[in-house]
Amino acid sequence: MPLLIAAGVLTGAGAALAENILLAASGVMVAAAAGMWWLHRRRSARTAAGTGGCADGTCAC
Repeated sequence: MPLLIAAGVLTGAGAALAENILLAASGVMVAAAAGMWWLHRRRSARTAAGTGGCADGTCAC
């Protein structure tokens, strides 16, 4: 019986730790995705502002 109690305590502690780690990891991934989206939009806007049409060969027609 004491072995089952110890196993239950260890499993519960491991599950609580894994939950916190997974929540932190998902937060980091959301922040990274938002940062990459922002950089992509910024670079796209900068590129679009500098083009002069298809004459400079940068269009994707």
